Amino acid sequence: MPAPHTNPSPWRAPDLSLRWWPVFLRNLLVWRKLAIPSLMGNIAEPLMWLVAFGYGMGALVGELTVDGQRVPYILFLASGSICMSAMNAASFEALYSAFSRMHVQKTWDGIMNAPISLDSVLLAEMLWAAFKALFTTTAILGVMLALSISHSPKLLAALAVLVFVGIMFASIALIFNALAPGYDFFTYYFTLVLTPMMFLSGVFFPREQLPTAVRIASDWLPLTNAVELVRPMFMDQWPAHPLRHGLVLALTTVLAYWLALALTRRRFRS
Repeated sequence: MPAPHTNPSPWRAPDLSLRWWPVFLRNLLVWRKLAIPSLMGNIAEPLMWLVAFGYGMGALVGELTVDGQRVPYILFLASGSICMSAMNAASFEALYSAFSRMHVQKTWDGIMNAPISLDSVLLAEMLWAAFKALFTTTAILGVMLALSISHSPKLLAALAVLVFVGIMFASIALIFNALAPGYDFFTYYFTLVLTPMMFLSGVFFPREQLPTAVRIASDWLPLTNAVELVRPMFMDQWPAHPLRHGLVLALTTVLAYWLALALTRRRFRS
């Protein structure tokens, strides 16, 4: 008698292999044709925030005290907005673009006709979204250097942190990609998750201005911990609690990616 057929659990450990690379390379080759328009679209909004608020609001605010050091408002804003840019770039790619490839264009189905598993496809999508975030933040950082906002050598370390920020938010976005019935679903994620996080994570103003309960809750937001790691480096300092913030980012990334993978497996099995 043949053994009964059993479906493997969607919660099993990820099947990690180097077969994600051809999928990543395919996305890179397609995107290369639209690299310049894509870059302009990704950096235009954060640069408008930086110019409008950094110079406009900065003229009214002047300087802020951060960790006992007086810093210009534009530096405070720049160090937070570059984290926000990494979040938005990774999220947009892992939502709208990944959903198009997965559901609308059926690109994932075509790829999986080759000896490439769904796990490898999802890993490639996550790393591709993180790469797009890195590409965007590098361009923005170049503009900030040109504007002499900061010339700290520690910005190289900040760029490395931003890579992991992109990976984390790409993993979170892929959860909603797996759940989405259509593009309109992503509006809820941007409106109810990313926008409140943007205002509660110290991007535009110090979190000390928040009510105590809200500030304590914001300590655990992914974007808050990213900003707490990156901002001191713009001020030519090292973060005060790098281990704590790094662990929050790492734990959030692992849990988010595992959940995204399980939900995506379940979607393709149904």
